[in-house]
Amino acid sequence: MASEAKPSSLRPILVNFLAHQSLARAGRDGDLPVTERRTWRPLAARAAALALALALGGCMTGAGEFASTVTTNVVSAGGLLSSPVGEARPIPIFVASTRKAEGGLGADSIGATRYGLSIVTAPPGHAPGVIEQPSFGKPDPRRHFTLARRRDLDEREFAAMLATHISGRVGAARDVLVYVHGFNTSLAEARLRLAQIVEDSRFAGVPVLYSWPSRQKLLAYGSDRESATAARDALEKLLRDVAGTEGVGRVHVLAHSMGTWVAMEALRQNAIAGRGALGGRLGEVMLAAPDLDLGVFEQQMARLPGARVSVLATTNDRALSISQTLAGRGRLGNVDVADAATRAALERLGVKVYDITDSASGLVRHGAFAEAPQVVAAIGARLAEPRVEDSAQAMLGEKIAPAQDPSIRAEPLPPPGEPPTVPTL
Repeated sequence: MASEAKPSSLRPILVNFLAHQSLARAGRDGDLPVTERRTWRPLAARAAALALALALGGCMTGAGEFASTVTTNVVSAGGLLSSPVGEARPIPIFVASTRKAEGGLGADSIGATRYGLSIVTAPPGHAPGVIEQPSFGKPDPRRHFTLARRRDLDEREFAAMLATHISGRVGAARDVLVYVHGFNTSLAEARLRLAQIVEDSRFAGVPVLYSWPSRQKLLAYGSDRESATAARDALEKLLRDVAGTEGVGRVHVLAHSMGTWVAMEALRQNAIAGRGALGGRLGEVMLAAPDLDLGVFEQQMARLPGARVSVLATTNDRALSISQTLAGRGRLGNVDVADAATRAALERLGVKVYDITDSASGLVRHGAFAEAPQVVAAIGARLAEPRVEDSAQAMLGEKIAPAQDPSIRAEPLPPPGEPPTVPTL
């Protein structure tokens, strides 16, 4: 299937030429040299920005670099969406987007939140970590990920259909996974990426894509950062609405690259409004290759005590290395977990950091969270961990109770005949 991927040989060459002219072009795969500290001239800064855009284009890295012969079969809750062996498997994906249009001129402009439901099919011979696509022409459902159909919804229809998809499920199948894409990514690309993650992670719940208006231009990193900032409010509302859906279990968040800024800000804003735990529904928060300043992240985490936040870091992520050079400050996604001070700072925040450097492949190494089969499988296992609330009572149809507020202490009942005491908080 790797031969079906779109060629991506041009991007590595340009990244090396523009960002690291001293790096040989004969296929060397060592770490990039540390950039000397100096005053950047406009031309050099523009070249670095172009290199950053090309590197962060790895948000949708060419699939051929990560081909695998392993295949998976995913069975959805109740078998409602299962398909016979050898046939394309449908994956329903709910979409909430602040783009004025899905494609064309309005795709990079921010507007009111638009909703929809898409059905993406995964090919029967799918290789984990790969988004199989044709080199030219239309995709073949027997060989490629394919958008089978899509339907626009208004906000009320979106809520009703989401509740319908959750109804009747048990355990972790009641969960919702909200995916927030990164820089230089179209809605169409993000939709296929989420479908691939669902397929490879064996996620049994309901996937929701939140797409913000990335401009999809090589030198639009600064503009995309502004669009990402403006997209916080809509994601804040989406998370709140999803958490309020009848019968929902946990609301997990998976964000990549610049999308981690949008996700963390939306969670922080909910916390400021007194909804930090989303009514007890907030589940795992996974930040993949986060393009975040460590100091800013500390301030965001201060609003989210007790949140289950994980960071998937790659110390040799070249896209984040260039972002770090431009920003002049380190990025959370390529922290050195071997550094005692950094590790202590993250431990104080209660954040779990997973070093997936050894699982990263290719030149840029910015998309290992989705392109390395073993990492995607680990994400799925984390989301499927058994929980106390997923007990026999839940399976018998009782509602899942929200997680207890850690600030509330349990008080023993008084002996029979004595008046109850008022608990102290």
